[in-house]
Amino acid sequence: MSQAIVVAALYKFVTLEDYLELREPLLACMNQHGVKGTLLLALEGINGTVSGSREGIDGLLAWLRNDPRLVDIDHKESYCDEQPFYRTKVKLKKEIVTLGVPGVDPNHTVGTYVEPKDWNALISDPEVLLIDTRNDYEVAIGTFQGAVDPKTESFREFPEYIKAHFDPSKHKKVAMFCTGGIRCEKASSYMLGEGFEAVYHLKGGILKYFEEVPQEDSLWQGDCFVFDNRVTVRHDLSEGEYDQCHACRHPIDAADRESPHYSPGVSCPHCWDTLSEKTRRSAIDRQKQIELAKARNLPHPIGFNYKAEA
Repeated sequence: MSQAIVVAALYKFVTLEDYLELREPLLACMNQHGVKGTLLLALEGINGTVSGSREGIDGLLAWLRNDPRLVDIDHKESYCDEQPFYRTKVKLKKEIVTLGVPGVDPNHTVGTYVEPKDWNALISDPEVLLIDTRNDYEVAIGTFQGAVDPKTESFREFPEYIKAHFDPSKHKKVAMFCTGGIRCEKASSYMLGEGFEAVYHLKGGILKYFEEVPQEDSLWQGDCFVFDNRVTVRHDLSEGEYDQCHACRHPIDAADRESPHYSPGVSCPHCWDTLSEKTRRSAIDRQKQIELAKARNLPHPIGFNYKAEA
């Protein structure tokens, strides 16, 4: 693998009173350095995954760290051969990860960070309740041994799941994990507010665990879903073998691709009977654009400005 493209996942919970004014200069910096992907800005901080050349990512990180509030921004890297994003975007949000519970602020209250090297020992403790805070389709791809799957379709469902299934008086030790660590900051802050006493979370998330824990010592099973065109990565951070349905965004494996309900770019076994006609038509049109561009040896039509290249 040439490792020509650097994929950087980054976030920081920090009060950004001027986040509205940060959008345009941040977008300009990304474009200047040829960085693609999406960054979210909110009053509570910054979050996102981006990709580019080594020089481009370093340029973006230097720009961010020039702000004293972001000098220690959490940052994880992996590599791939092809650009995993088509667009460059900076979005303004109410939350950089949406829990939907007012007053939950990791800047004020957060659980105990656990370094990847110490994670195996913690989750091997039979007294520890281990919760995967990610969505159901992510958990289906891979998770830690013994982890509880909340079967949530969005992070907004997490608070109700906790209230319905767990009791602070009975569950004395709770450990949580997510892809890059950001969900667990919010989840741990929420659970502490609900009265849970000992709440731990994996620092840097699954991706940092993959970076630092040798594969022979790993307690991870399967692949890890990532929010870019690679779809999944293995423990060695190489690209997995999953695709993604462009209609419903669900990961699809070899068996799904053999299904009579699978149509590349249009539908898959997970969504073929639930898609609206409007969504189906849009997916068909999108796939035609992609196939036409490929046949003409043109760049991917999503996120590419042909007029600018003329």
